[in-house]
Amino acid sequence: MEIGLRAIGRSRWWWPIRVVLAGGLLVLPPLAGAYWAGKPLAPYLNLLPSTLYVEQPPFSWPVFLMLSAFILVCTLPFLYRYYSVPKVAVYKPPSRFRYPWWGWMGLVLLLVSWTMAMAHNDTPQGLQRYTFTPIWLGYILVINALSVKRVGSCLMIERPKMFLLLFIVSSAFWWFFEYLNHFVHNWYYLGPPISPLTRVVTASLAFSTVLPAVLSTVYWIATFKQFHHAYTDYWTFKVPHPRAVALLALSISTLSLFALGAWPDSTYPLIWVSPLIVLISLQALTGQQTIFSVLQHGDWRPFCLPALAGLQCGFFWELWNYGGMTPWKYNIPFVDRFHLFEMPLLGYAGYLPFGLECILIASFLGLTVHNGPQAQR
Repeated sequence: MEIGLRAIGRSRWWWPIRVVLAGGLLVLPPLAGAYWAGKPLAPYLNLLPSTLYVEQPPFSWPVFLMLSAFILVCTLPFLYRYYSVPKVAVYKPPSRFRYPWWGWMGLVLLLVSWTMAMAHNDTPQGLQRYTFTPIWLGYILVINALSVKRVGSCLMIERPKMFLLLFIVSSAFWWFFEYLNHFVHNWYYLGPPISPLTRVVTASLAFSTVLPAVLSTVYWIATFKQFHHAYTDYWTFKVPHPRAVALLALSISTLSLFALGAWPDSTYPLIWVSPLIVLISLQALTGQQTIFSVLQHGDWRPFCLPALAGLQCGFFWELWNYGGMTPWKYNIPFVDRFHLFEMPLLGYAGYLPFGLECILIASFLGLTVHNGPQAQR
């Protein structure tokens, strides 16, 4: 297998072959797990976002405390590092870097759309169900404008063609997580019934904003020098026998996706972790450098900055979802308590690895946003 994957990495066809291979390893194992558990496969092949409420196991203090301890162990070293290193001088942008006019347009679009989403007097045309996309288009414009204000540039300006491509890739990217959600039923959508075609089109438009929002936020975070100061020259993380470790990681992560289909109540957190490990393992096995290869040199920016961006976007996703006329709701086993907006508190931890998955997809497209904008280098 190793020899074959090395050959794929050298082949001029390595990109489409890897896409097919990755797609198979991500899509088929949950189906196999569900089939092995004796479940009918038809519900998992539904191409629409889930509107189904499923009864989940009740809240469990032991599980809640165990997951809380695990999250703290994973995050506290990076929080401590950020606050323990000496503070660098605060970056003050030159006076020529003004907040651009289109940033104000984005702010108006965001506020007007959010106001419409929160209004409890839905129009006959049902316009409130379509407010998610303009809210996030407004956010994308605002966060890019904030980057321009700080350093004179932004992702939208530096890589305009790639920025537009992100909208297309983003839609397919989030549809994959909707597919996985059919196995775990951790969230479901409310609202008046609409035709399947309308649901697919409106959902695809909404999903198209995910990657541009997260990656634009990574770019903005990277304009703050303190993050570069804190997360470079940090722990060196070298993997002995990288191909053997990658093969083991690929095997375990593939089996974990199988378990996601077979035992979703116990393995649902893997929805945010296993796809990331599958993709990184395939990169390593095909001889490609991964976005996280720089960890061996103590550079943790591609790990920390996207995680923070995922958490920031997650907060606003939940804020702008709360109280709307057509929200999504959560139904998470064992930890469905202590809500911040609709999301249980521990659920926000899922946004950390999700940010890493976003930066990994960006790396596949040849886009790097965590090193800091050109204007600051």
